Amino acid sequence: MTETLSVRELSVRFGRTAAVRGVSFDLAPGECLALVGESGSGKSVTARSLLGLAGGRAEVAADRLALGSEDLRRADERRWRRIRGRRIGLVLQDALVSLDPLRTVGAEIAEVLRTHRLATRAELTSRVYELLASTGISDPATVAARYPHQLSGGQRQRALIASALAGRPGLLIADEPTTALDVTVQAQLLTLLESLRDKGTGLLLISHDLAVVARIADRIAVMHDGRIVEQGPAPDVLDAPSHPYTSRLLTSAPTAPASGSAASASAPTAPAPASGSAASVTGSAALATGSAAPASGSAASASGSAGLVTGSVASATGSAARSHGPAVPASGPAVPASGSAASASGSVAPVTAPTVLASGSTAPASANGSAARPPGPAAPVTVPAATATGSAVPAPAPAPAARPAGPAGPAGPPVLSAEGLRLRYPGSGSDAVHGVGFEVAPGEALGLVGESGAGKSTVARIVLGLREPDAGTVRLAGRPWSPLPERARRPRRRALAAVFQDPLSSFDPRYPVRRIIAEALPATTRAQRRTRVAELLAEVGLDAGVLSRRPLELSGGQRQRVAIARALASAPELLVCDEPVSALDVSLQAQILDLLARIRAERGLAMLFVSHDLAVIRQVCDRVAVMKDGAIVESGRTTDVFDTPAHPFTRQLLTAAPRLRPRGSRTPPDPEAAAAPPGSGGLKG
Repeated sequence: MTETLSVRELSVRFGRTAAVRGVSFDLAPGECLALVGESGSGKSVTARSLLGLAGGRAEVAADRLALGSEDLRRADERRWRRIRGRRIGLVLQDALVSLDPLRTVGAEIAEVLRTHRLATRAELTSRVYELLASTGISDPATVAARYPHQLSGGQRQRALIASALAGRPGLLIADEPTTALDVTVQAQLLTLLESLRDKGTGLLLISHDLAVVARIADRIAVMHDGRIVEQGPAPDVLDAPSHPYTSRLLTSAPTAPASGSAASASAPTAPAPASGSAASVTGSAALATGSAAPASGSAASASGSAGLVTGSVASATGSAARSHGPAVPASGPAVPASGSAASASGSVAPVTAPTVLASGSTAPASANGSAARPPGPAAPVTVPAATATGSAVPAPAPAPAARPAGPAGPAGPPVLSAEGLRLRYPGSGSDAVHGVGFEVAPGEALGLVGESGAGKSTVARIVLGLREPDAGTVRLAGRPWSPLPERARRPRRRALAAVFQDPLSSFDPRYPVRRIIAEALPATTRAQRRTRVAELLAEVGLDAGVLSRRPLELSGGQRQRVAIARALASAPELLVCDEPVSALDVSLQAQILDLLARIRAERGLAMLFVSHDLAVIRQVCDRVAVMKDGAIVESGRTTDVFDTPAHPFTRQLLTAAPRLRPRGSRTPPDPEAAAAPPGSGGLKG
């Protein structure tokens, strides 16, 4: 079923607050329109209004709101239920909140098929498996039998997409559909969305990831303060933006700058640890090598449709009209190009690096005959003892590719040290993590990257003491941390803090923001707590207006910033960040990354940074460890790993990563990367 969506002068108010103001656009079958803009600009409210989900307090008005010949302004709740899922599908940003925690993923998807009578009882199971497999899940039968909390963030997001596709809707609204996905699965999902579009499905894409938008969108509408300020064909908007606000968004987008460079001019660069502070990485002895594969962008053919003039009715067929609204005053200083030098203001705290081990040693060649990396100084690789055939201990993981180590900095104990970590989830049949080891020096940022289910989040939870490893140890500031009873750990918990991928599930939904942050502060007077809460909010770019709001009343980006403010409340020595900027638009992402860099510089804060966004990892982290199937397969200085990857899986990640580049110069998506198996490794991570 293919129908044109037509919106004219859409406005949405919540009491005295105007969230959407005079928005107009058309979306034809087989076309992708991307709504981009900062958090709170009205993108998600616009999308929800198209489904009658703006909320009970919302006042929605429009001159025209039609799907094909049906006037959606006149739809009652009964009519909306027939439209949702069957004619309009919806993929929301927060999969954990969207999926029913009391039902398995398979039951959630099957409900759509039953409700719209799209499968017989005998066909339900096989159809559910087909839908999950189409989103890149390698073991659909296992995932279908799991509850949402038993899946990684990326697996949950893919299950949610499968549920939205179950009704075969003619129009799909995707609100940040790739936010929680690693780059290889992201590439597969974008290929899937492109195929749906090419078959005639209209796609309204809401995203802060301009690289994703550049690949798939035919037209782009830029929103600011509830209005569309610029709209037109994607090549024109991306290559030659006519509105200053659009230019600022493009400037703020991370483009894999040199490691340690600032995202904007708002903060000084973070201190780099002394060269050679790379820690040993535990694994087997074989080294995988190969030439670095060039990063390839992926192209989506732009349709001939054109943008609509904001606030007027313009033809969307064959013309190349563009439009933009009134100028938007820049808030704060202009943001320079990504990778530019940071402001010189702010002092840089000295960093003490761990002692470099086995300086000058070289890694051995692999047992299968592949060449080792060129001889030179390398971090040591520890080979686990061989086990008897048929034992429960898994085979050694692929070898981490050792990296050259430079001169050692001042010797000192690492803030965090992990050795030989192994964890198996009950009933999974395989290890979620095995043979993982690393160190993090004071003031240093170590990035963990890999596909969804690779074990990154599991490692983070072990470090936080939220999971006890089956084997291995974790030391915090040189003292044992795990395994230890919680009674022994509790007095030291203020030394580390966490920012999780899903902020909404991290907060008590009954608490206002002021209480969420204040409860993490040390015991002080009420006046001191109020002052400190306001200071922390200001640090993360929020004003006092959010103090009385509850989590559900905040946008995704605002919730993530509140989570960061809460994590900083205890003045930790180590910050564990699990996708801390995944929910933020590009300009806010740049601000948060600069904030983290400034905090590292001023406080000597160490970070364990989990992310699927390679551009963010390169920008933030001094070192990176690449994980696959529960093991670290390559580790080293971030620039070395990304510029000359030694492991085939690292090259696959780099090739699959979307890149923001002029649309006219893009090449088609790399077929090998797009067709590669997801490799999610079951239910790890």
